[in-house]
Amino acid sequence: MSVGITLAQAQAQLAAWLAASSAVATGQEYEIDTGAGRRRLKRADASEIRHQIDYWQAKVSALTVGGRRRVRYVVPQ
Repeated sequence: MSVGITLAQAQAQLAAWLAASSAVATGQEYEIDTGAGRRRLKRADASEIRHQIDYWQAKVSALTVGGRRRVRYVVPQ
């Protein structure tokens, strides 16, 4: 049985992607000390982050306003 995404899960994902966006805004690359030397890392692609923020914001909005969207079909007579 498949369980849908909860509001809490969607909010957590949105928060994580917003944090990634903030990290990228302060610099695309950074270095860390690994103890055995330094390692240069590149952060995720900014356009992918924006896409993920849009996706998770839509999920949060859909779950906040009562869940699934209604689709109505009009059948001509």
